[in-house]
Amino acid sequence: MIAEPDGPEGRLRRFATIWSRAVFPVTSTSSTRPEFEEELLPLARRLSEVLRARSLDAEEARAVGAALVDSHCTDPEALARTLDCVDAYLVLYCGEGGDPEGLRARSARLQHAMAAGFAGALRARTLAEQEAIAQAALKAQGVVAEALHASEARFRAVFEGAAIGIGIADLEGNILQVNDALMRMFGIADPTLGGRRAVEWTHPDDAPQTWRLYDELVRGEREHYHVEKAFYRPDGTVLWTNLTVSLLRDADGTPQYQLALMEDTTERRLLNLRLRYEATHDALTGLPNRSFFFERLEKALSAGPGRRFGLCYLDLDGFKTVNDSLGHAAGDRLLVEVADRLQACATAPGEMVARLGGDEFVALTTGTDTRHEADELAGRIMNALLAPISIDGRELTVRGSIGVVEGQAGERSPAEVLRSADITMYRAKSAGGNRFELADPEADARVITRHGLTTALPAALERGEFFIEYQPLVHLGDGSVHGAEALVRWLHPQHGVLGPDRFIPLAEHTGLIVPLGRWVLEQSVRQARAWRERYGGTTPAGPLRINVNLSPCQLTHPGLVQDTVDILERTGVTPDALCLEVTESALIGADDDLLKPLRRLAEMGVDIALDDFGTGYSNLANLRRLPVSVLKLDRSFTQSMQRFPADPVDLKIVEGIVALAHSLDLTVTVEGVETGAQAEQLRILGCDTAQGWYYARPGPPDRLHELALVDAAGL
Repeated sequence: MIAEPDGPEGRLRRFATIWSRAVFPVTSTSSTRPEFEEELLPLARRLSEVLRARSLDAEEARAVGAALVDSHCTDPEALARTLDCVDAYLVLYCGEGGDPEGLRARSARLQHAMAAGFAGALRARTLAEQEAIAQAALKAQGVVAEALHASEARFRAVFEGAAIGIGIADLEGNILQVNDALMRMFGIADPTLGGRRAVEWTHPDDAPQTWRLYDELVRGEREHYHVEKAFYRPDGTVLWTNLTVSLLRDADGTPQYQLALMEDTTERRLLNLRLRYEATHDALTGLPNRSFFFERLEKALSAGPGRRFGLCYLDLDGFKTVNDSLGHAAGDRLLVEVADRLQACATAPGEMVARLGGDEFVALTTGTDTRHEADELAGRIMNALLAPISIDGRELTVRGSIGVVEGQAGERSPAEVLRSADITMYRAKSAGGNRFELADPEADARVITRHGLTTALPAALERGEFFIEYQPLVHLGDGSVHGAEALVRWLHPQHGVLGPDRFIPLAEHTGLIVPLGRWVLEQSVRQARAWRERYGGTTPAGPLRINVNLSPCQLTHPGLVQDTVDILERTGVTPDALCLEVTESALIGADDDLLKPLRRLAEMGVDIALDDFGTGYSNLANLRRLPVSVLKLDRSFTQSMQRFPADPVDLKIVEGIVALAHSLDLTVTVEGVETGAQAEQLRILGCDTAQGWYYARPGPPDRLHELALVDAAGL
């Protein structure tokens, strides 16, 4: 079956066609261009599979590069054209359905591996050719006189026809003869190179052992050596080569000549430098990227004693607004301008600036005393951001938050330093932004602990690390136990018992509050059933109602009503045994959609309590539209009643709230009762029920049973 032109096979065929047209003019193959395209098609398919694989198979990409050499693509220009073709068309024709940015990054790494495979195969082929040439040269010297002419003819054929440069010099270094390939490499026409001597070809980048090896060879102490060496061409440009120099001896074994074999690696070296630059620098801003920065940071942190470092972690404030309002192109131009300004701030020795990604930048300074240098660098960065940036005719004010970490080398790992800087930067952002903050180990520890608790929450629920304590609700009229509020706790393996203030906000942030709240509701309702079965359901024999807190996230969850109904039905508990507490702040400005599930629960017979009443800014007239039956006054109203006499203003406020609540058929519960005087005052003011340490602290269900027994006995 023939693939559709636009199908995967058709696109692969199109890529192979483009590739063959680009490379065929610089190949040494005897095939026609269509035949050469058929040779490239399997290689194109292998590249496509590597690009779309789950993880990059660098070995397969190197094998494709090596296969080019086997297809007679030995000219460095063939590699350059191949990489240009892969860079421009591989993702376009073979990356359908993938993440474009991820595929582009993988394509760059794939090109690097292809170049390495090509270089390795070409090197192996060249070395084999060099060995053949050397053997031919040695054999030419050792043949008998009657075969000398034939041997010289064979040597001349190899000498003149070789693709690599060959030169012969005497032991004093005088160049006797070079082949055409070497003259082309140097861009010259004189086979004797103007009488130059080998020792004159020095270069500043010569490895230290280069001339030591040369001296050993001409003295007859070694037979050959191999180095990477640079040469100056007559026009001043630099030629990089893989140089192999061998010693030629006469029939008696006396050193006579030196034979130099040169492979031009200039294009390959430039390509590797380009690939290295692209792999270590940000494509948009030209700054060092995350990978390069971590290399420098590791080096700075592994420096010797007495060395210090300073790190500034910058995140732009409100950058998302620029992208959303002006577009990503404008955001990119803004990042380029910011990068230029940051680069101008870090010009001293030991300083560098890098872009980690998005709108996050880092500046690093190193030395023997960076305590003040890091602060000064952060100050320079803040000053550099003061001037507005003009984008598409708009003057944009740039703000940034910076976290500064400074310390002794060798004390922390790069990941720990960057984490501390990140935490500190967010602390600066939380403080209003447009500022820099210094790292605080205690603040870091709190954030790390908070993060650890967040990640441990899901497993903690599965392992059953949560438990519930109950605080009684007492009727102020006769002192009977009227019910109990369920308060969840976390028995953490390392931190011990944690109160809800430590983990409920984390659960709300992660969304785990919904399954956790469902678990608390079911456990509490089951406990209410156990109490009713134990005490017969009569007053004041035991707690008849259980109060369970609902978070704002639970209020908006579509399964709230059905979950509640299912739990009540499974446990066989009537709705009047349940009271759901909702904070006043969660219902401020609530619309009908938010109130609808509460109204449905209230219609079923579930009580709804407005918790922490008096701490928000709700209109008292709003109480008429809320489906609540209980007001829970915040403990702030009872604090002044601990003094004698009580604050008359607070007394009037409480008295007014109680009167308003009773006029709306609402009962009033007061939190935070700690003394008998408070309880008596609240009873006089008309409050219905209360809870607090005066009656009992939160505890296990059995302790509530003991209170109920004392109450039933009239003690």
